[in-house]
Amino acid sequence: MLVREVMTPAPITISPNHSIGAALARMRRGGFRRLPVVEKGVLVGIITDRDLRLAMNSPFVMREGWYDSYLMEHIEVRSCMTPDPVTVEADDKLLDAVRLMRKHKIGGVPVMENGELIGILTETDLLNFLERLLEPTHEAIAMPTETSKNE
Repeated sequence: MLVREVMTPAPITISPNHSIGAALARMRRGGFRRLPVVEKGVLVGIITDRDLRLAMNSPFVMREGWYDSYLMEHIEVRSCMTPDPVTVEADDKLLDAVRLMRKHKIGGVPVMENGELIGILTETDLLNFLERLLEPTHEAIAMPTETSKNE
């Protein structure tokens, strides 16, 4: 099984000069937790919802509400993204990609082909794949009937 068979193709991206507010809005709108960061067609980083939470500081720090809005619009993605992220190739074995994600303790990796970003492989993609694998097995296991319980 290859990465390309499970990945999400053509991921939504963001540029490093966008605000973290724009990144958060894209994540919320798309329902995802990470965005590859692309500049002039080249993958330069990845930003996660955790990166955004850390950039906004601790919720335990008292501050004015206007300050959050200011931060969201004035801090650029480049300042809190992970540069040069761990990547996989589309034709890598899926098992190798899973092991790489576990080794680095990351929930998603950009998928590359010939130096270009073509997809993203996430924990959700892997769980969806696992569900498809297990579904036929689950349906094949019959629940015992009353008569078979008594035998």
